[in-house]
Amino acid sequence: MSAIALVTTGAVSIAFALAFVAIAVVIGYGVLSGVTGWDPAGMLDEETSSAAAADNSCDANYKGECLDPDAYDYDCANGSGNGPEYAGPVEVVGADPFGLDADGDGYGCE
Repeated sequence: MSAIALVTTGAVSIAFALAFVAIAVVIGYGVLSGVTGWDPAGMLDEETSSAAAADNSCDANYKGECLDPDAYDYDCANGSGNGPEYAGPVEVVGADPFGLDADGDGYGCE
């Protein structure tokens, strides 16, 4: 086999491997965000994020974490609240029924 054929074969193999990895990452991200509503890179558009939240019974007032709208109370995980539920950083995109955005800047538990 010639050197050109070996180089071409190696390049094609590398291209297929990179394509496989890229597809696996995109599918994994889609599955994870679809199941949990988690979208740290902001890759989902607002409509997709809202649909994921609705499918998972997430409180539509918050983006970035799926908060149970039927929960009695949420407190910030890094704060001094007594729960019973705890939230990490979230964007408040509607009302703030759990009072997570203390400074009113549109972000809670920051």
